[in-house]
Amino acid sequence: MGRRLGRRLTGSPAGPGACPGRVPGHARLRRVSTPEPSRQRFTIPVRVRYADTDATGAVHHATYLAYFEAARVEALRSLGVPVGAFAQRGVLMPVVEARLQYLQPARLDELLDVTVLLERIGPASFSFDYEVTRDGLLLVAGWTRMAVIDSQTGRAIKLPAWVRELLEGIAG
Repeated sequence: MGRRLGRRLTGSPAGPGACPGRVPGHARLRRVSTPEPSRQRFTIPVRVRYADTDATGAVHHATYLAYFEAARVEALRSLGVPVGAFAQRGVLMPVVEARLQYLQPARLDELLDVTVLLERIGPASFSFDYEVTRDGLLLVAGWTRMAVIDSQTGRAIKLPAWVRELLEGIAG
C-alpha cells in the first residue's frame, strides 16, 4: 500500500511532530481548517479541468493561485461588492506575496473545495488564508497578501475606510 501524502483536516499538514502550517524555510502558513469561531469562511466548489493539469496529470502548481483568486472574488461578490466595484472607486488590490504548501495532487475531473478567510488587515494591505480540499482531505494550504493601490497613480495607499469596513465585516 502506498503512503497517503495528504492529511485529514484534523491532523497537521506537515506530518507527525511538525509544527502545523509550517513550511520549512518559509513563514508560517495558518491552518484554516480550525479557525477561531469569529472568522468567517467562504467556500466554492471547483471542478478540475483538463487545462488545469500538467504533463503528470496533476493540477499545475500555479493553477492553485487561480483557484484562490476565484474564491476571493466570489467571497467579495457574496458581500455585495463585485471585484470591478473596487476599480470603479479607484482602488486596485494586486497580490504582492503568495505562499503555498502542496500536500497531495488533485487530478482531472475531481471536485475540490476552495476555502478562503481573512487573515489580517493592515494599514495598506490585507491577507487571506486558503485551503483546497477533496472529500475533507487537505491538498493545498495557502496564503496571499494584497496591497491597496491607487488606480490612477499605481502607488500604494492607505486602506480606504469603506474597504476597511467591508473587510472588518467579514473578519467577524
